[in-house]
Amino acid sequence: MLKAYKYRIYPNQKQKEMIKIHFGACRFVYNWALEQKIKTYEQTKKSISRFDLQHILVHEVKPSNEWLKEANSQALLASLVNVESAFTKFFREKSGFPNFKSKKNPVQSYQMPQHYSVDFEKQIIKLPKIGEVKTILHRRFEGKLKTATISRSSTGKYYISILVDNENDIPNKQNFSESTTIGIDVGIKDFAVISNGEKVENPKYLQNSLKRMKVLQKRVSRKVKGSKNRNKAIQHLSKIHETISNQRNNFQHQLSFRLISENQAVALETLNVKGMVKNHCLAQ
Repeated sequence: MLKAYKYRIYPNQKQKEMIKIHFGACRFVYNWALEQKIKTYEQTKKSISRFDLQHILVHEVKPSNEWLKEANSQALLASLVNVESAFTKFFREKSGFPNFKSKKNPVQSYQMPQHYSVDFEKQIIKLPKIGEVKTILHRRFEGKLKTATISRSSTGKYYISILVDNENDIPNKQNFSESTTIGIDVGIKDFAVISNGEKVENPKYLQNSLKRMKVLQKRVSRKVKGSKNRNKAIQHLSKIHETISNQRNNFQHQLSFRLISENQAVALETLNVKGMVKNHCLAQ
């Protein structure tokens, strides 16, 4: 059974520069592969395979772009897998055509399929081309290491998400009865109404921080684009967005943990989330 563990990492300045190089190299390969697939289909009405892209990348693209050799080769190949997965998801699920990745996006990430190690005693993770990175390993795990994803948040924090195969089978479905089943109706005025009569109030974390957010947003709009002061203002605005996101996630995790601990089965209604988000009032 596959399970992911996310930890915060604390790279030094030199390691941050190497991670930045990996972000740029993987983004370059992803955009290049996406462009190749689009052009090939437009010209021949056929799709170019990942293995053909890999051959071109190794024998043509990397020799002409020496700076790509500074990044780990496995991370670059993982970008080709991501492009292939994006196209497969588009044709199967009709979820949306793959987009090019932007350098201006503060949220960046890249994947490391193998050749990394975790040391719980020293609280470090050893990454290829980067070295030993200080990590807060607050949870232990046992199993085979799969893909690791190194990411940077909009506030400049670095994280690593490790996919682990603990080689356990998926648990069998447990029997449940009407008395051990609970129904949840998600609402707007109340966050949720439970079938036992309990009403869960909506914490409205966004409404509580909206006044401060408007002040910070005005400061961003008044700064000159591209200036250091504008970047500082954006960082302050990103922090309050991150705080609201953390508050929401914490509230939802605590509520969901309590519900699954007290009941054997949970019934939910089918909601059109995409349609609700389009409504400005419901989105808040």
